[in-house]
Amino acid sequence: MRKYLFLVILISILACKEDKTSDSELTNIDYTEFVNPFIGTDGTGHTFPGPSRPFAMVQPGPDNTDQGWDYTSGYQLKDSTIIGFSNTRASGTGISEFGDVLLFPFTKESDSLSAKKTDETADVGYYKVDLNNGVQAELTSTDRVGFHRYTYPSQKAKLLVNLQHGLRFITDSLVLDSDITIEADKKTISGYCHTSNWVERKYFFTLTFDQTYDSIRQLPLGPKENAPKSILDFTLKNNILKAKVALSSVSVDGAKKNLNSELNHWDFEQVRQESKEVWNTYLSKIDIEAEDKQKTIFYTSMYHLFLQPSNIADVDGRYRGADDQIATAKNGEYYSTLSLWDTYRAAHPLYTILVPERVDGFVNTFLAHHKAQGYLPIWTAWGQENHCMIGNHSIPVIVDAYNKGFDGFDYHEAMTAMVESSTENHLNSDWDLYNKYGYYPFDYLDNEAVSRTLESGFDDYAISIMAKDMGMDSIAGVFAKRAKYYENLFDPETGLMRGKDSKGQFRTPFNPLDATSPMNNPGDYTEANAWQYTWTTSHYDVENYTKLLGGKDQFTEQLNTFFSISGDGDNKHLGQEGLIGQYAHGNEPSHHIAYLYAYSNTPERGNELITEIYNKFYDETPEGITGNDDCGQMSAWYIFSTLGFYPVNPANTEYVLGIPQVEKATINLQNGKTFKIRKTKQLEDLSIQLNNKEIERIIKHQDVIGGGTLEFK
Repeated sequence: MRKYLFLVILISILACKEDKTSDSELTNIDYTEFVNPFIGTDGTGHTFPGPSRPFAMVQPGPDNTDQGWDYTSGYQLKDSTIIGFSNTRASGTGISEFGDVLLFPFTKESDSLSAKKTDETADVGYYKVDLNNGVQAELTSTDRVGFHRYTYPSQKAKLLVNLQHGLRFITDSLVLDSDITIEADKKTISGYCHTSNWVERKYFFTLTFDQTYDSIRQLPLGPKENAPKSILDFTLKNNILKAKVALSSVSVDGAKKNLNSELNHWDFEQVRQESKEVWNTYLSKIDIEAEDKQKTIFYTSMYHLFLQPSNIADVDGRYRGADDQIATAKNGEYYSTLSLWDTYRAAHPLYTILVPERVDGFVNTFLAHHKAQGYLPIWTAWGQENHCMIGNHSIPVIVDAYNKGFDGFDYHEAMTAMVESSTENHLNSDWDLYNKYGYYPFDYLDNEAVSRTLESGFDDYAISIMAKDMGMDSIAGVFAKRAKYYENLFDPETGLMRGKDSKGQFRTPFNPLDATSPMNNPGDYTEANAWQYTWTTSHYDVENYTKLLGGKDQFTEQLNTFFSISGDGDNKHLGQEGLIGQYAHGNEPSHHIAYLYAYSNTPERGNELITEIYNKFYDETPEGITGNDDCGQMSAWYIFSTLGFYPVNPANTEYVLGIPQVEKATINLQNGKTFKIRKTKQLEDLSIQLNNKEIERIIKHQDVIGGGTLEFK
């Protein structure tokens, strides 16, 4: 017996030693080696391969063209043509914006102002392409400065500086006016462009070279063009030309301050190396043990998660607000590229774990935007509102921060902003109509009426729980009542949320499989059908929706039907992509639904589906993201699901347990603690333990950030 006990103790010691050694070894990894910036650059992922720093203002990269749904980031891998290298863009969006200050290197007057790529590579903080005109282009960047290095085949070199260029959506004009200065040093061009596309905005820049140009001439402008396109001739030293492009939303002086503060030298390799070091501090926030393929998908997802939102405040903290006025940001942070309809679901909850130092800055941005515009941001680019998508999902992000104990913002100011945004009519919301009927009737609102009702219901719920916690019972009561408005659209015959007119009649005919979208097939739902949007209520009210269906058996049956019923097939423009039955992983309304099996009679079925989605709709290839990455939301789902839990309700501090997709993962928390996830290879009669105590279905945010071990045995 003593011999047996000795062996048990020895095995336990070795197991502990192996575990600790493994974590220690992982922390020495260069995590950037597992990032492939080409993932998502082919197909509908809409990512880009150019360099960036985390949450940076500038993101230089190659542009294949200046418009088209496939080119919202300016780039598709399968397109071999490159028209130049611009300095701003968004990652994974469904609409184009940015593409500021395009540079294109070439060698001869007879050359086309575009080229074919012959070889192309990308790494964290670095992009390189060889062009068939003989030029090699390389890019790196700091937070506010794009750094270009062009190697020509000879000393004679030409460069197009195209300030008319931008990544356009519908518009055929883009630049409304510009004011450009060719500075006397023959090295610098500065100015501003006032553009109108997805948003109307102003950007200011300074472009400087490491050597003087010999001559400069202007190309003739076409119809509706209001910014110069210049050809510069150089006689180069060592056949290399370097250029730095600093941006600002405030002024040319702001751009120059950004340049002088961040990049006052010409050492390209130093900037590239610094980018890797910065990125390693972010990527190392989670260690996983996995095969290289899985690590590549995972750490590229981490990379995509941290590309946006972008801090567009200058180094002195100044920014241009939604009212076109200059203000100074609290703590130098003012974030934009806020794709909140997407990112409130998982990306923002993940930020509260991995980058808590950013969260107060996000919320203070929302409050500053409210002060300037009169309501909280919905979807912003360069600090300007584009009113894209529905609901006002700054609200659950604020409430999530409040509930998790973030205190770097004014709670009462936040409550005022949320209430005003939810009661005073603005372009995206008719609250008089909403309150009069208890839903949006489709005969008064002929597009997205059901989806708008359901999305607003979640915002209402979020306000109600924060108001209740703050002792504001009257406000809490009003919004708790509004949060139940979805009941007015519940169709007991189908168990789905169905359009209803102002007379209280359901829309007929009704095809619950028919997907609608405001851009190309108007109807009651936003990039989804009735099956997909109905589950919005289960973000926050699973219990009541289960009751409406008739009980847990019926809830389980509804989920099973949802994941098995066939429909009209893939249609990426209607949110029908990445299908399992009616589950559409390519668009955000479906993202939490597999985790709802935790509330059903068959939670193990949810774990099977989570694993299927995880393996089926992500891979390490350029087509490795199914659907737009949407500023990191698609990536956030992958990260959470790797760890084994997900914020079904992204406002109440709870995470619903699924099943980890790795045997070992460790979250390295900002407070110096670690939260470890462990899973045995074979799971039968699953037991889940948090710090050696058995739990079911839910863990709290405080459980995670408090450190400890979550075991799936």
